Amino acid sequence: MKNRFKLIAGEEVLLTKSPSPVGFMSMYMLGLIVFGIHMLFWRPDSLLNEDSGGLARFLVWVMGLGGSKLPLGFVLVMATLTWFNRMLNTSTSGRWVTVWLLLATLLPVLIQIDGLIALVRDLFSDADIEPFLGWEYNFLISGLALTLTYWALVFYYQRSFDYAITSNAVIFKHAFLLSRSHRRILFDRISEVQVERTPFGTMTGFATLTILTDSGVGIVEESVGGSVGISPNLPDKEDDTNAEKAGKSLLKSFFALMFYQRTIRTVRPDPKHCFYKIRGWEDTKTLLNEMHKKHSQSTKLDNLADILTEQNQGKE
Repeated sequence: MKNRFKLIAGEEVLLTKSPSPVGFMSMYMLGLIVFGIHMLFWRPDSLLNEDSGGLARFLVWVMGLGGSKLPLGFVLVMATLTWFNRMLNTSTSGRWVTVWLLLATLLPVLIQIDGLIALVRDLFSDADIEPFLGWEYNFLISGLALTLTYWALVFYYQRSFDYAITSNAVIFKHAFLLSRSHRRILFDRISEVQVERTPFGTMTGFATLTILTDSGVGIVEESVGGSVGISPNLPDKEDDTNAEKAGKSLLKSFFALMFYQRTIRTVRPDPKHCFYKIRGWEDTKTLLNEMHKKHSQSTKLDNLADILTEQNQGKE
């Protein structure tokens, strides 16, 4: 235990925690979505029947872009999913998940790179150019391999977090692939302990405990609103009428309101720096409050006052 959390001499571990596997359900669902996309491209005709509408036919048309030599439709769909997942800034928007999504997006192009070369040569040649290797991207096999690999990484990722409450401090440990982090927060530095429970967490029994400190641990700055640089270029001219000037002023005010951006300070749980989606959170919070009270300045002053009082009474 001492080597596990890098304890100091005389320090005792009071409680250890790790994230609940159910708390990473959204990451497992992302893998299922990617597998579903692979299945649709494996059997695109399954979307069409006698009652298929225009939307289904449009989707099949997009899926057929590039043909078998270069599946541009698949790359377009996966790139859109990757972009939305990154922009949503949720628990599935981490860097390694984005890298995996990009790999899944570009894998058909990498496997069929000779097909891409042949496609480019076809544009400048009258003769049909055959691919050198002739490999084809199998959506079923690739979907299974990518999804199972991703789920294995998610399982490894959820077990890479280790939390402990000791007699001296709160310790957050993380070790995933080549990434390592170790944070130690003394109890007298804690200013607040926040509990966050999502509806799914309430039903399944887990919650996130975020520790806030005076130095800003647990608080992040994020921009809310659109981009400040987006505004119409409507220069005023000398020959503009009063109506035109009023219209330009109204447009500028409208765009300024629509794309207003401000920076706010908010609490965003980071699995590396909080008790992320743990079970038994009530006991954890109670222990944190007790240890915080024990090591607080007011308690230390009260103990010092009691000692001085006892010394004065002993002298009398």
